[in-house]
Amino acid sequence: MRIEKCYFCSSPCYPGHGIQFVRNDSKSFRFCRSKCHRNFNKKRNPRKVAWTKAYRKTRGKELAVDSTFEFEKRRNRPVKYDRTLMGKTIMAMQRVQSIKERREERFHANRMKDSKAEKVSQARVEIEKHTELLAPAVAKREEVMQNVLDSARARIATRRVAKEKVVARAAGAQMEE
Repeated sequence: MRIEKCYFCSSPCYPGHGIQFVRNDSKSFRFCRSKCHRNFNKKRNPRKVAWTKAYRKTRGKELAVDSTFEFEKRRNRPVKYDRTLMGKTIMAMQRVQSIKERREERFHANRMKDSKAEKVSQARVEIEKHTELLAPAVAKREEVMQNVLDSARARIATRRVAKEKVVARAAGAQMEE
């Protein structure tokens, strides 16, 4: 069993799932779902449809060139089954996958490095534009904070009074003895 790639969105097509379209020139196209098949029939370019892998790679949002992609290429050479070879192959596949994930994380971190400063600057601009909206909220916040402080002081005072009563009772009990 082979897990194919969707021609349109590049997601995996598992056996028994999706649609296979065979053109008159006997070129076959696998689609993971009807959404991809419909877009293919509408002659849409996967590089211009925002949710596809091709779009993300052309826009620089995903890793486009990497040596680990070489391992994913399809090979049609039959190999005689050998248990040790299969074990080594599976271990190598796991190793390649871990390397690929680390590289993708590093690529994403580098891409997002400048975005935090950009978000902060955009937030500052937004705050400067709409200060009249924030003024009532700030005044309200100060009022709420004052209420919280007053209630905390009242609780502390009641605890102090209760503690003094307990101490006075204990002192009165000792004098009676």
